[in-house]
Amino acid sequence: MAEKKHGMVYVYTGTGAGKTTNALGIAMRCVGHGYKVIIIQFMKWWKKTGEYKIRDKIKSHYEIYQFGRRGWVGLDKLDERDKAKAQEGLEFAKKVVKEKRPRVLVLDEINLALYCKLLDVDEVVEFLKDLPVYTDAVLTGRYVPKKIKEVADFINEIKDIKHPKKLVARKGIQY
Repeated sequence: MAEKKHGMVYVYTGTGAGKTTNALGIAMRCVGHGYKVIIIQFMKWWKKTGEYKIRDKIKSHYEIYQFGRRGWVGLDKLDERDKAKAQEGLEFAKKVVKEKRPRVLVLDEINLALYCKLLDVDEVVEFLKDLPVYTDAVLTGRYVPKKIKEVADFINEIKDIKHPKKLVARKGIQY
């Protein structure tokens, strides 16, 4: 088997809750070992989440950036502003991989951004194929495209088997 020339690609997808949480678990494990982590969140803007708020406490190894329009827009109301934000996020990811050399790059909700046609799947695939060997990527979001599945090394599907009829988001658990 030929040696891999780029970092590993991990995908967390599916209809269940916990895709971002799994990616954050990898991020925390990596930070615990003293490695640099960069998280880029697509279609997200809320700065009250635990993963955003912790950035100042562990900033020497952990960075998080958001590329989403303020407020919940809804998938049926996305427009060119959302496309521009997503593209800005992808260009930023390309830049930080070269300049900051993270051990882990989390592309949170990138699968959903691809599904909504905010990004070009071929451009993302090429980016993943060109990852330096020292950077592993973790992609989250439902509706992972087939082309991403083909380049991924690991794919985990999270299924919604049971949840409360009325879910109240709890600080520290859901956000």
